[in-house]
Amino acid sequence: MTRAPGHNGAPTRTDGEPATNIDPKAHWSLVVPLKPLALAKSRLAPAADGVLRPRLALAFALDTVAAVLASPAVRDVAVVTDDHVAGAELAALGARIVPDTPAAGLNAALAHGARAVRRERPGAPVAALNADLPALRPLELARVLAHAAGYPRAFLADAAGVGTTLLSARTGVELRPGFGGRSRRRHSASGAVEILLDGVDSVRQDVDTAADLAAARSLGVGPRTAERLAPTAPGSV
Repeated sequence: MTRAPGHNGAPTRTDGEPATNIDPKAHWSLVVPLKPLALAKSRLAPAADGVLRPRLALAFALDTVAAVLASPAVRDVAVVTDDHVAGAELAALGARIVPDTPAAGLNAALAHGARAVRRERPGAPVAALNADLPALRPLELARVLAHAAGYPRAFLADAAGVGTTLLSARTGVELRPGFGGRSRRRHSASGAVEILLDGVDSVRQDVDTAADLAAARSLGVGPRTAERLAPTAPGSV
């Protein structure tokens, strides 16, 4: 099926199936992990209470996935989650929802998602992407993926230079995710090539802390995050 434009040009589902970009240049399948919202974003606790944190986590994920689906390099998106509320809203944007059947942590979820993608499309190049990139720009993501296409496996470090926001695997190459903590060093040691590009700050700026959130806001967050952060929103930051 084709993707119908939604808010800010993001694709939406039009017939109950995941949105698919039929542009031949759009060949990447992205895998986005999302933990249950009630457990998400605990490090934002100093800036957001227990009511706002899950709402922010959902807003971050929705803005991230909407931007991914609007990227000209992306064919489709699989979100690995067992959160039914988030799953329903992300499916409405056009994402395919993959249950986290391994239930064995972040990297197991990403490997499971990549396998699910390739069961349906064996030749797919895949990339794992964080769900907390609320300032993500579709064209910046396309630049990163274009660069990644030149290597069997490649990764982009986060804004702090310690973690990873994106890990890619070309057609026929296993993803082998090693996210969490000092994953920049871990992915480099695994043989993945680091993507060194300027001007892709929105793809690097994940949000774990209040300082990260301030940095993302300075870049310009998506509409759902902006709504949650508005002064009139319940529990807004």
